Amino acid sequence: MSDAYDYFREHAIAAVRKARALPRGRPKQKQRTVARVYHLLSKEAALVPNIHHLNDFRAARRLERQIPR
Repeated sequence: MSDAYDYFREHAIAAVRKARALPRGRPKQKQRTVARVYHLLSKEAALVPNIHHLNDFRAARRLERQIPR
């Protein structure tokens, strides 16, 4: 396994935990979407590690920062 896989997987797990803690509504849906993006990135990184995933990761991080806690 690559380091990118582990890194994205940890972010996916943290995002799912954050989504579970949020009340029902739009922020929870957004957080779950972010978690799905991280999960897909980890799957892709496990198959073919490359730097193209970083732009997607940065976009997901920006979206996650916009979600109120």
